[in-house]
Amino acid sequence: MSSEKEKALQTNHVALVNEDTTPVKEKLDSSGDENEERGNWSNHLDFMLSCVSYAVGLGNVWRFPYLCFSNGGGAFLIPYCIMLLFAGLPLFFLELSFGQYGSNGPISAWRAVPFFRGVGYGMVIVSALVAIYYNVIICYTIFYIIQSMTTTLPWIGCNHKWNGEFCSTLVTECLDNGGIVTVENQCVKIANMTAAEMNQYNVTADGNITDYKDPLASMRIRPSEEYYRQGVLHDSGDIFESGYVIWELALCLLLAWVLVFVCLAKGVKSSGKVVYFTAIFPYVVLFILLIRGVTLDGYMEGVKFFITPRWELLKHPKVWKDAAVQIFYSLSASWGGLITLSSYNKFHNNCFRDAMIVPFINCATSIFAGFVIFSIMGNMAHELKVPVSEVVDEEFGLAFIAYPEAVARLPISPLWSLLFFFMLLTLGLGSQLCIVETVVTSVVDEFPRYLRSRKVWVLAVYSTLGFLLGLNCVTQAGNYWVILMDNYAADFALLIFGLCECIGLGWMYGVRRFFNDIRCMISDRLVDNPLFKWWGVQWCALTPAILSFVLLFNWIDWEVPMAGDKDFPMGAHIIGWIMISSSISAIPAVMIYELVKAEGNIIERFRQATTSKPSWGPALKLHRLEAINVHKSHGTVMGGDLEPGTDRYKDNDVKYSPADADESMV
Repeated sequence: MSSEKEKALQTNHVALVNEDTTPVKEKLDSSGDENEERGNWSNHLDFMLSCVSYAVGLGNVWRFPYLCFSNGGGAFLIPYCIMLLFAGLPLFFLELSFGQYGSNGPISAWRAVPFFRGVGYGMVIVSALVAIYYNVIICYTIFYIIQSMTTTLPWIGCNHKWNGEFCSTLVTECLDNGGIVTVENQCVKIANMTAAEMNQYNVTADGNITDYKDPLASMRIRPSEEYYRQGVLHDSGDIFESGYVIWELALCLLLAWVLVFVCLAKGVKSSGKVVYFTAIFPYVVLFILLIRGVTLDGYMEGVKFFITPRWELLKHPKVWKDAAVQIFYSLSASWGGLITLSSYNKFHNNCFRDAMIVPFINCATSIFAGFVIFSIMGNMAHELKVPVSEVVDEEFGLAFIAYPEAVARLPISPLWSLLFFFMLLTLGLGSQLCIVETVVTSVVDEFPRYLRSRKVWVLAVYSTLGFLLGLNCVTQAGNYWVILMDNYAADFALLIFGLCECIGLGWMYGVRRFFNDIRCMISDRLVDNPLFKWWGVQWCALTPAILSFVLLFNWIDWEVPMAGDKDFPMGAHIIGWIMISSSISAIPAVMIYELVKAEGNIIERFRQATTSKPSWGPALKLHRLEAINVHKSHGTVMGGDLEPGTDRYKDNDVKYSPADADESMV
């Protein structure tokens, strides 16, 4: 090898093992960041907690418990675990490996297969849209935290300006004062009632009201719901009747974006430390709430309602579709965030180990949160003397209506409310940091020469845009926009992205070649294990088949999204389809662009579009050299050049032995 080439390698922190036997891993670790230009996690725990914080979000607390009891209780865990093993885990491992090997965000990573680069654009578009409304939900939690700092929670009782004539607590107060509520919604003292009136309302002559039923029960609204709808949201009743900006929520939204900016200002160096709190604190609160929950009367009824299996529901395709979609939401697969987070790993990090640990932590958290929520819901049902099914709401209703009402019935209720909403804040913030980092990293990685040194400005611009666009979601119609975006921004687009990842890397890039990419990072011993080939079977066959099945039934069983029990106007649905089309359309658009840009007949154009770019591969020359030799010795090619933009080195110019690195990986 010429001295010029040696010098070029050494200027990029390369030492050839032919002349220096010091283990390569020690050299890189001793110098701090392996990739000095882009940066790495300060330590492995930063990465692990970031993955946990990203995956464990608000959906674990409000979405999973609701899906579980509505789709067969304990029986739902069967399709949930099957989807975890055959869809969630394979994609989680694939994305961690893909991002770590190339050290790029979800767009630039597709230099591996440019034909599928549209998948990366789609992921970034989805993340950018979700970040807008997700921070609005975080601003709700900040508002509730502030309102919980009082001696009496504002959603207790019916004597507030936002309460209406059908507030449900009015009935309880009337009964406690020796009266009943009539069909005219008037509280009448039993002592002042005629015999005919008492007979009409099933009140005995001695004043016994055991058989009395509120004649307007179907019209009653819980105080916590009135507070949420009118006290917090100032609900206009229609998505296109925006009214005014609710300044209290606008300030909370501004604070939410300031928190995001401050936590991400120094990239993974700062966010990696924030997650020590956002990832761990929710477990502390969940444990405290569980201990409190199981000491309450009626908690077992709630737990039974949560876990009692209803096997007959497993025959419905919707149950399996809900399990698959929940896995994608729960693990954050196909969002681009896992690729982003792993791209900051050191090259020889054991991504296989990480991919086995985080998903199981996440799913266990969902089940644990279900026990916490339903133990307290059981107590609430016991207090109200109604079935558990009547006190449980879906998603937003569970977090901001049902649970606040439940904690209002506990001693020292402001403390429990403060803990609960602070837990929601940390859960939401942990996920939001990774979502925003995905968008910012993707933009910077596309234009590294101009933006890498100005990354904080990219973050500032996006945070400002996110705040301004989010203002529409804190108007009187804001909650309808949040629900619309929650239903349309991601939905089945995530399944399409996952399917394309399997096709692009498993079929076009080649599963054997991808195995050798992983071999470069985690050692021969793991990849050569016969059981490891099971991942190839999943990426190439089982996972795509399952995702196709779920997509098919998702479209066949498509239900038009609604805002609770209200229909969206047609214009809102059109906007929703524009949102979801904006991400999905990037895939065929880029495919057409790559084919048009290529030369030759259609077969030659397709071959060029699916051939890796010279810049594809590990970030450092040392690791690119290692990858070239590993691929050659196992019958594949790396795809990229040793030095992109220059003549490709011949395979026998430099020899590198990864033995020392391999020994330390398992």
